[in-house]
Amino acid sequence: MKDKRWFNQSQPQTLQGAVLFSYLNAVIALLTLISGGSILELIVILGGVGAFGIANDRKWGYLLALGAGICYLFLQLLVFYFSPFVFSSMLNLLFSVFLVALLLHPASRLYRRVYFR
Repeated sequence: MKDKRWFNQSQPQTLQGAVLFSYLNAVIALLTLISGGSILELIVILGGVGAFGIANDRKWGYLLALGAGICYLFLQLLVFYFSPFVFSSMLNLLFSVFLVALLLHPASRLYRRVYFR
C-alpha cells in the first residue's frame, strides 16, 4: 500500500502554500464549528480535504480545494458587501483571494495537468 502524505515538497511553491493555507483554514474552521459556528464552515473543511488530495497528487483534491476556495471567496464577497468596513471581513476576503490565486497560478495549473492522476 502506498503511503499517504500530508505535504509534498516536490510540488511548486504555489501548491505548497495552498496546501498549508488550506490546512490552516480547515483547522480554524473546525474549531469554529465545534465552538458553535455556522455549518458553512464545512466548505472550508472540504478545502482541507482537498489539500490532502493535492499533497497526494490527485486531481479530485485540486478540484475540491479549488471549488471550496471559490465558494468561500463568494461567501466572503457577500459578507464584505454587507459589512465593508469591518476589519475581519476585509482580512477574510484578502485571504480567500490569496488561496484562490495560489490554486489558479499558472505553475499550479501546469503541475496539476502534468503530474496529477
